[in-house]
Amino acid sequence: MSRLGDLIAPRRLGRDFRWLLASSWTSNVGDGIALAAAPLLIASMTSSPILVASGAIMQFLPWLLFGLHAGAIADRVDRRRLVMIANASRAVVILALCAFLLTGTANIAIVLGAAFLYGVAEVFADSTSGTLLPMFVRPEDLGIGNARMQAGFLVANQMIGPPLGAFLFAIGSFWPFLLQVLCVSLAVVLVARIARTPVPTRAAGVDHTGRLGTHVHTDIAEGMRWLWRNPPVRTLVLIILVFNVTWAAPWSVLVLYATEHLHMGPVGYGALTTAQAIGGLVSTVAFGWLERRISFATLMRICLALEVAMHLTLALTSAPILAFVVMVVFGAYAFVWGAISTTVRQRLVPLELQGRIGAVNAVGVFGGMVIGQALGGVIAQTWGLTAPWWFAFVGAGITLALVWRSISHITAAPPVLDDASGIQTKEP
Repeated sequence: MSRLGDLIAPRRLGRDFRWLLASSWTSNVGDGIALAAAPLLIASMTSSPILVASGAIMQFLPWLLFGLHAGAIADRVDRRRLVMIANASRAVVILALCAFLLTGTANIAIVLGAAFLYGVAEVFADSTSGTLLPMFVRPEDLGIGNARMQAGFLVANQMIGPPLGAFLFAIGSFWPFLLQVLCVSLAVVLVARIARTPVPTRAAGVDHTGRLGTHVHTDIAEGMRWLWRNPPVRTLVLIILVFNVTWAAPWSVLVLYATEHLHMGPVGYGALTTAQAIGGLVSTVAFGWLERRISFATLMRICLALEVAMHLTLALTSAPILAFVVMVVFGAYAFVWGAISTTVRQRLVPLELQGRIGAVNAVGVFGGMVIGQALGGVIAQTWGLTAPWWFAFVGAGITLALVWRSISHITAAPPVLDDASGIQTKEP
């Protein structure tokens, strides 16, 4: 058992990392449960496509409204405590929803309101959690650390949580949400076990007395200026934004593509989404080997090139088995890309700016998804179900050609941290 623990969370990453990892995995189980249970709950209350879609919108809207503010606040306060408060707030919101469900007074307005409030708390929890890892581990260990964090998301959020949530919902509408409360509450306890409080010694917006000396909007502007003046990180954020637009366009109609174009039926559509998780699990096992033997620049180029190839293949094929194989490959390289891009960004951003730059990146991710989904629906409605894949192929291909050389500059930029103590050595 000890050897298994070392494999999952190597000792060199430290005790604090293990508590953070355990908290993240536990919280992801709860979020995965809601991933299936929340749409089922909404669909049980209304047949309106607009209201059903509103449930999904609540996942993205808080990021667009509060993402930058959450990042700035994460750079101002005790980050561990903010994670605990945000997760506790999530638990309170879902507990209130359970009360409405148990008393039979829940309606669609209450459910959507709870989803929005939960999403707001989640923005602060996720924005701040992303700043903790660089404070616990050395820059050279960020790759394996991020891989382990993403593995938890993949297994807990994507594989374990959704079927568990659907099963519990079939027993009673409140049961999945009650278990979600327990998971999120346990995540608070686990974060509280972190031995030290990882706060930068001179956080932006804090004066010499420890008081907040600037307005949060000033801090946001400072982060945006730093990003604009830092070509490697700026380019990385733009790559992620554009590739999320091109990725989300065909994904917005994936269910129709699978059932009407590939004629796979509902079960086949479920198999496609499961295939991604299978590929991700393969990369989870192989990531350490890849990191030791292949440069980050090469891996990033391979991942983006595979993204372009995936769009072209799915635009051309009508064979379900080929689509399944493509999805396995997608899950594998998407996991590698996510771990590497996060690691590179964390290495290049000073600790006191991790919240703000991470939030800009997240707003780009969700903003790109919203734009891409809107475009995908219009494109598919006008030119057919394979048209979004052609749009994605052309857009991603042009973007990759433009940034091909820049990727070397991104990965070659010197890190700003020399160890886990938070001491800056270089400003890019």
